[in-house]
Amino acid sequence: MLPTPKGERMAERRDTGRLTGLQMVDLPPVWLVGAILLVRVQATLWPGATRRFALTDGAGILLVAAGIALMLWAIAAFRAHRTTVVPHHTPTRIITSGPFARSRNPIYLGDVLVLTGVILWWGAWPSLVLIPAFVWILTRRFIAPEEARMKESFGAEFEAFAEKTPRWL
Repeated sequence: MLPTPKGERMAERRDTGRLTGLQMVDLPPVWLVGAILLVRVQATLWPGATRRFALTDGAGILLVAAGIALMLWAIAAFRAHRTTVVPHHTPTRIITSGPFARSRNPIYLGDVLVLTGVILWWGAWPSLVLIPAFVWILTRRFIAPEEARMKESFGAEFEAFAEKTPRWL
């Protein structure tokens, strides 16, 4: 018997009809708030490394707004297609229109835009290291298991979508 890829094992463990107590806390918005709190802590405890500039303030605000708009657009697509937006659940259909025509994970992309925007807006330059860490967490904890469940549920349809549409951008 061949070993099961880690994402598939995680998918088996995490795809339940209801969220467990741990799953209610293990959600991307919780991780995003945690990362933003770390940015605030860095900016507060290491103010000498925090430098704000008008240009980056504006860019940061735009990135936060764009991230929130992208998330809302993607959530609206989930609602329009009457499928779940909950990361620990398997959707009933693959969405290939709207923001999903450009990214398989527009909500997670929106999360990353918000985090990046907050870092720029607050001038918390050392916190830029949180961005790749946050992307890694999203990929490992959410995207890999979701993709394993989608592949199992939709087979060739998901594989065609994954081949055509990038994971992030």
